[in-house]
Amino acid sequence: MGYRMYLLAGCACLAPLQIQAQESLEETAVAFGTRPSVLSISLSPSGEKIAYISPIAASTEGVFVVDLANGDGTPELIEYYDDIGSELNYCNFATEDRLVCQIYGVTRPDNVLLYFTRMFSLSTDGEEFEVLTADDSYRQYGVQQSGGSVLALDVEGEEDRIVMTRQFVPQRSTGSRAVRNANERGLGVEMVDITNARRRTIEDPLPENGSFVADEHGQVRLKVMYETLRGQMTGETKYYYRPLDSNGWVEMSRSFPEFVPVAVDSALNVAYGFEEVDGYEALFALMLDGSDERQLILSRDDVDVDSLVRIGRQRRVVGASYATEKRMVAYLDPELDALADQLRSALPGNLSIGFAGASADESKLLVIASSDVDPGMVYLFDRSAGQISEVLPLRDILEGREMSPMEPVTFPAADGTQIPGYLTKPIGAEGPMPAIVLPHGGPGARDEWGFDWLVQFFTARGYAVLQPNFRGSAGYGSDWFGRNGFQAWETAIGDVNDAGRWLIEQGIADPEHMGIVGWSYGGYAALQSQVLDPELYKAVVAIAPVTDLDDLVQQSRFYSNFNIVEEFVGEGEHVRAGSPAQNAERFQSPVLLFHGTHDLNVNVRQSQLMERRLQDAGKSVQYVEYEQRDHQIDETWARSNMLMTIGTFLEENLLDR
Repeated sequence: MGYRMYLLAGCACLAPLQIQAQESLEETAVAFGTRPSVLSISLSPSGEKIAYISPIAASTEGVFVVDLANGDGTPELIEYYDDIGSELNYCNFATEDRLVCQIYGVTRPDNVLLYFTRMFSLSTDGEEFEVLTADDSYRQYGVQQSGGSVLALDVEGEEDRIVMTRQFVPQRSTGSRAVRNANERGLGVEMVDITNARRRTIEDPLPENGSFVADEHGQVRLKVMYETLRGQMTGETKYYYRPLDSNGWVEMSRSFPEFVPVAVDSALNVAYGFEEVDGYEALFALMLDGSDERQLILSRDDVDVDSLVRIGRQRRVVGASYATEKRMVAYLDPELDALADQLRSALPGNLSIGFAGASADESKLLVIASSDVDPGMVYLFDRSAGQISEVLPLRDILEGREMSPMEPVTFPAADGTQIPGYLTKPIGAEGPMPAIVLPHGGPGARDEWGFDWLVQFFTARGYAVLQPNFRGSAGYGSDWFGRNGFQAWETAIGDVNDAGRWLIEQGIADPEHMGIVGWSYGGYAALQSQVLDPELYKAVVAIAPVTDLDDLVQQSRFYSNFNIVEEFVGEGEHVRAGSPAQNAERFQSPVLLFHGTHDLNVNVRQSQLMERRLQDAGKSVQYVEYEQRDHQIDETWARSNMLMTIGTFLEENLLDR
């Protein structure tokens, strides 16, 4: 979910096509279900050490360090974390000899799912460990969900210190019901010593504080505040900036009410942010001197400019990116622009180049090169020597495996609108063939060209895959997004079904051997496709799907974003008509459901309800539930099991017809 704040007619039997080396379904499922071998990676300030997180067991992540200057390049395991309900999220170098790491997980106090994070520092030899999150206390008057997020790893004039947020929670006084420090409540900012966890407050907490942004020197320069009413967010947001050499906050000019700042460059004294221009998101720079002077940095008339490109420990803004048929980067730094072009030319394949880390002086860079047929390789590039060397593959289990190329396509919707998408066919296969329509999650998201483990699993089993960027997707401007994929579900799901019809009309898919698979909103779309046209897809797979829109809204009452969710879903007949669980009697094809019990994005009740409604209607349904797994279901065993189950289900219902 985007908020919380995603053949031959008449043939009786058709075998899978082009299965790589005739491997078994289990082998394919394990290959593509295995977690990436690099989950996070960081380069030290000198550029002579690399730290990365890699899975080492079913629910265990290890922190590895490679000393490039004094060792033989062998990774050393310095720490590991083992917990089903949470995982190591990242580790970044704060100094040459210290890492700062975050744990992310989901817990269920009082039977309500809540995310939590915890921060710690770790010496690169693994000998010194320090918890950076403020101590929990049994006297706390509430739950401390956020363990803090790092605003700056490098603070000018402050050795061994970082700037990080803290969620302040009042405490009960000992032996009484009185609340101590009652005014210390909400999000604040602290300077924290990573060697001993000593801390001092540099931004006082307020309940309305939503987030902060620091500049390249570690100075807090932006503040976001959320308007609340009786503990619920209203959706109204205010932005503040701190002028240079000032301790006060100034509300951003109301001359630009739609401008959303996201980063600060203090050398230029500007805030970079996004605002809509002629229906498309564009990047602006706003002077932080009270002059209201701003400059349009980058805009498009076909897609949104939707993200910044940043580099190094100081998170220097070096460009912006957007996705047409492929993700593109417009660099503000001419040297990096030329370097990216040189790397693309030097490395084999039609690769996308990204910078994943940099030394303090940016003389050494971690580069990730990947494509639709390449899961990705991490390289170390020495700019002064002009040398590049391989570091680690992102998915070592898939090294040397031939992948299917992804082709950008468009197809017509019923009203003639051209819908963009991506078609991936098994290598050497000719239609008609078994096929899968794979709508993306969100709904405020979109699919992009690049490696996709789920797509490649299906093509390895002989299925063509079409990923439609239906109306309601993000990235194509406000008109394309429309009223979103729930309120305008008939348009979005109509486009998804038209994707399947196009596959048939083009001779790519056999109508008797075509299914639909989706995750999150994509799972909703897969189920709701049966409500519009029960005969189109012969098998339906929905992973962590929304199934009842009214129940989705009611579940959010436990959280502070209830008003936002309620407004997003809306009211009216579309709520019942757009809920698969309310229309189970229309289903004709067999359904396979998956869900994790600790899914904070879409509550597991949604799949449980769908299973009951389909059973009550006498329909074919199979449901698999994963204990203590979240929305991503990203443990290797669980994903491999899920792919095995999906593969068997599709073979039984698409191929053996």
